[in-house]
Formats: sequence, C-alpha cells, structure tokens
Amino acid sequence: MSKISPYPERQHYENVAKALVEKHPSLKEPGSGKGWYGWFHSLKFKLGNYRQKLSAAGCPEVRVNKRIGEEAKGSRVKKSKKGEVHYCPDPPEGLSAEDMEGKRRMIEVEMLKKDLDHQRIEELMSATFSKRRKEIVGDQPLIGDVMTRWPAMFCERQVRAEFKRIVSTDLLESFLNGLDDLVPRLLEVYEAVTKSGKKPALKAILDCVKKDNTNERRRTAALLGLPHYLSEDPSDIIRMCDAHGESLAAAMKGMQLGLLIGYEGDNQDAFPEVFDVAVVVEENIVLHNFKDVPSSFTMLLGIIYCVNLEYPRAMKYSFEFLQKVVMKIKPDEASARVHGVRNKLLRYKL
Repeated sequence: MSKISPYPERQHYENVAKALVEKHPSLKEPGSGKGWYGWFHSLKFKLGNYRQKLSAAGCPEVRVNKRIGEEAKGSRVKKSKKGEVHYCPDPPEGLSAEDMEGKRRMIEVEMLKKDLDHQRIEELMSATFSKRRKEIVGDQPLIGDVMTRWPAMFCERQVRAEFKRIVSTDLLESFLNGLDDLVPRLLEVYEAVTKSGKKPALKAILDCVKKDNTNERRRTAALLGLPHYLSEDPSDIIRMCDAHGESLAAAMKGMQLGLLIGYEGDNQDAFPEVFDVAVVVEENIVLHNFKDVPSSFTMLLGIIYCVNLEYPRAMKYSFEFLQKVVMKIKPDEASARVHGVRNKLLRYKL
C-alpha cells in the first residue's frame, strides 16, 4: 500500500481489508457483519507506524509532514489532494542536494540568455524536480519567492512539462479534449436553467454565444458560465478590465488567484473580445499574453498544480469539476454536487 501512497484514503483501506479476507477466508472475523472491519483498523495503525519509519528514513513525501515543538499542533497534513502522482518525489539517484542546487543556478543563468535553449532548460528542470517540489510543498513559499528561484517554471512550455511530471497527464490536450466533449451538453443545461428567469448572469453569457457561435466562444461560455450554474461567485477569481484604461495594480487588487481578462473598447457583453489574459497569483502576474479564455484557464489549473495551491473557496466546485469531470483526474472521488452535475450531463440528450 505504501508504494502506491503513504496516505491512502478510507476506501483504499476498506478495499485492501476486504480483499484480504476474500483471499484468506480463515482471517474472516466471526460475528462481524462485514468480516473485515477489524483488519481495516489494523491496517490504518500499521501504516501509521510504518510512516514513522519512512519519515526517519528520510522519505520526502512523509518527512515533509514532520512537526517539531510548537509545530506539533500545526496545519493539516501535506499530501496529494488533487490526483498528483508525484507529489513529493525522492531525489534522483546519484544527485546530491548540492548538485541540484548547482543545476538550479544553471537554470537562472539560462533564463538570462536572449535565445533560450529550451531543451537544456527542460533537462535541468527535470533533474531538479524533486528539490523544487520539496521546497514548494514543504516550505510553502510566497509566489514571488518561487518566481525568483525558479524563473523557468513560469512559461507555458514549462507549466505543461511540470504538470506532466506531477500528474503524468498532458495538460493542454486533456483539458481541451475533455472540454470539447462537454461543451454542447453544458450549454444545453445552461439554457434550460435560464428559461425560468433564474441566473441572469448565465443568460447574458449565453446571449454572447448567440451573437457569435464560434467554437472558441462556445468554450469560453461553458467555462465562464460554470460558476454561475453551480451558484458560485467568480467575481474575485475572474475579473475583466480595460486593457488601456485601468492600472494593473488597481485591477489585481485583492486577487489571490485567478484570471485577469483585458479587453479593448466598450464592454457591453458578458465577455468581450479578448485583448490579453493574465494568470494572477497573490496579486502577481505569473503568466500572460493569452488571447483566449480556454487556454488561460488551462494554464491557471496548471499553475495551481505546479505551485501546490488550493482551489479558491469561492469557486472550489468549478475547479473540482474541471479536474474530475473535464480532465478525468480522480473522477471517482467527486463531491456530491459535482457528481450530480456530471450525472445530469451524461443523461442529457442533445
């Protein structure tokens, strides 16, 4: 069990305990309804004790949760929560901490060059992956510090590469393919819910699609309409501003995580013609120069994984839907609300 994850979920313990008594019927508990409930608790205690040994041996994924002194009653355990396959991996064999720090400095030097050697940067980023995850997961630094130490990570190419290291899935392909499969059904259920006069913000988004029914605008409507359909408030996560009017500082004020969509001219529609979209973390622009909302949403989700951020509370169900339904990452662990929406979409006839 520990080879798969040092922190299994409850259902994993139950599955193993059930398989144990099915494989060895003599271990079934007499007088117990399920016959394996005692083994379930025994496995939890055994794996807890084994985690202590892993921590003492220096296993990064477990050692990152070691607390000393005043930290003994500190924050929640740091563990994979969004389907990460390599959450806090072991360092590669033959590379010491000093070696990886040297490679990190080499990345900084490479990023100062006018013509970047992307292949070289890719190799260095891959070699320093475990060090980077240990810093990000263990120390939880501010985004400004991460950008200073790991400047190469904040470009579209490296966000996709880092996401694949963490989740073993192609970010852009998985997101856009999954979205395209669901866009027709999403727009239909949006249309159905607005017929009763409810959710005027959602109706305004659908009206924009009727004016220009292109694939890109249909994708944009599906994404921007999702929080409204789920009765969430996206105002602090998705903001729009005049690209040549407001100052960036004013537009980003108070934004901890989200998208800043810049437009030109008058904004009469629910979503105007995009001039530029930026990904914002802690009032810092970490990625920009996106010309459409779907690709910027993809990069926002990628940044959340790369920098180990939690989904913003105001749109947690929308991001959960994108992860578990659109990208199919841990789809069997969806919340009741997201599970209900997924079932409704699957039943919906176009």
